[in-house]
Amino acid sequence: MRSGEKVVGVIGGMGPAATVDFMRRLVAATPAHDDVDHLHVLVDNNPKIPSRIAAIIEGTGADPAPALCEMAKGLEAQGADFLVIPCNTAHYYLPAIARSVHTPVLDMVGLSVQKLAAADPKPRRIGLLASPAVRLVGLYQKRIEQSGLQAIYPSPHLESRLLEVIKAVKSGQHGGRQRQDYAVVAENLMDAGADALLIACTELSVMGPPLEATCLVVDSLDVLVQATIATARC
Repeated sequence: MRSGEKVVGVIGGMGPAATVDFMRRLVAATPAHDDVDHLHVLVDNNPKIPSRIAAIIEGTGADPAPALCEMAKGLEAQGADFLVIPCNTAHYYLPAIARSVHTPVLDMVGLSVQKLAAADPKPRRIGLLASPAVRLVGLYQKRIEQSGLQAIYPSPHLESRLLEVIKAVKSGQHGGRQRQDYAVVAENLMDAGADALLIACTELSVMGPPLEATCLVVDSLDVLVQATIATARC
């Protein structure tokens, strides 16, 4: 390990494919000539965390916060110098997680909004490609408005369609039908005036940017990858 380089702790499993994609992108984005040049990463890929969809959208599931906090404590005990969470919806529980440890936790939501606000030309209307839970808890709404931007969400019938895409990715399905539905939602947001799209669900990150996008697309998972590398090597 490079002198002073920090150890990364990943609170993962939400879902497993998104965590694996985060790791793949992290390795690909890290400047390296040999194994030793890569980051030391501790990963708790725990798909047994109570469903965020069941807890927030359906109101029937157990609170995920205790399990997330225990994962954070475990990673801290193993030597992680800072923590990352490659799941947007799980950031609803970020305050509780941060209180449970002394280790800093990167804020993917805040970092993604900063990325949008710093774009040139600066977008004004941000179309959110996300789980309905993100809208229901206002995860991005206030941050976007504080940056002088406006959040746009898909129309209700398309929001439910996008949730089905997210669930399909969790079950290992992201073929032509899911990509078509994903593209339809992106077109709906652009038709509503979005001049930038934010991929604010890491299941959707697994699928990549929507093929029909003709505006700026910011992927929250890419933002987290870049912030992880910068933090580990600062």
